[in-house]
Amino acid sequence: MMAFIICIASWKVLPPVNDSRYKLTDFDLQLFNGEKTEEATPKRKSEAKKKGQVAKSSEISSAFVILAGFYTLNLLGVGVYNELASYTAATLSSLATADLTINAVQILFLNSGIVMVKTVLPILLVIMVISVVINFMQVGVIFSTEVLMPDFSKINPLSGFQRLFSKRSLVELAKALFKVGVIGYFIYRFAVVKTSDIPKLISMELMDSLKLVGSLVIDLAFQIIAVMMILAIFDYMYQWWEHNQSLKMSKEEVKQEMKQTEGDPQIKGKIREKQRAMAMRRMMQEIPQADVVVTNPTHLAIALKYDKSMAAPVVLAKGQDFLAERIKQVARENKVVVVENKPLARALYPVVEIGNVIPNELYQAVAEVLAYVYRLKKRLS
Repeated sequence: MMAFIICIASWKVLPPVNDSRYKLTDFDLQLFNGEKTEEATPKRKSEAKKKGQVAKSSEISSAFVILAGFYTLNLLGVGVYNELASYTAATLSSLATADLTINAVQILFLNSGIVMVKTVLPILLVIMVISVVINFMQVGVIFSTEVLMPDFSKINPLSGFQRLFSKRSLVELAKALFKVGVIGYFIYRFAVVKTSDIPKLISMELMDSLKLVGSLVIDLAFQIIAVMMILAIFDYMYQWWEHNQSLKMSKEEVKQEMKQTEGDPQIKGKIREKQRAMAMRRMMQEIPQADVVVTNPTHLAIALKYDKSMAAPVVLAKGQDFLAERIKQVARENKVVVVENKPLARALYPVVEIGNVIPNELYQAVAEVLAYVYRLKKRLS
């Protein structure tokens, strides 16, 4: 008991957690737990597409295929009926008087195949074209052989059991149950509304009854297709979201990919440092060829060269602070004239890069400096 009281007393005198003396260093825990919080990089998305992993909704394909099939059937229904009716009538009348020989049966099957092709092929072609177009609009052109490679994990009972109760399977089950419920409700509502039309079929002629049944079926089909279209839009949005979530990367994965694609930052830094050193040496080697070095006097230095073959004076070197002092030192060692001109130096430095000619608006000022340098050299010689 006494020990407990001492602990409570000592706890009361402890400084608050936000005391600066006890402030902990901030760590990014995502680097340790590998949590995937970063959006997928273009390389990750490209690799996933090569493997056939794309955002695709089978509900959209199904909805458009069913729509194309019933729409085509609605347009060609009369022609299909007439073709089948005339063929059936001709076949039945010929069978009543013809002998059922092998040749007659072969001709019968051949004619049946021709009629089926003439009636069914246009609908199948429309469905095939629509299916290809919808899939192309969703994922584009993908040629991947990885999906064709055998994956023995798919026949593993344990892996199959895990997939059976995975998050994706449960979502697909929920989607299927919801779709069946919604479509069933619309079918029930349609049946209730159209119940009064059913008794009319008893007193109708065959053609009229077929037209009524066909119109009821087409009407119900288009209502169901409209519901499927709405569900397909939501399913595509979900598939897109789930695909992006599955491709997300951890900070460490992004870092490793950057190293693989762009190289190690430390190595790149050393390469840039060597490139700067080489460029500096080349620049210093160009200074002896300059006609004049324009200075600020201490902060800036620009080395200029001009001869008759040039359209305008060219900047051979430039620098500020320590580099400016180094340029002036090399210029003096090689007897290059150093001229102090603060306005010109400040105007030249920010607008002209090494190896480029000076801008038109500075021609006059640079020409005056070069004229002074030429007169000085002539006088000294």
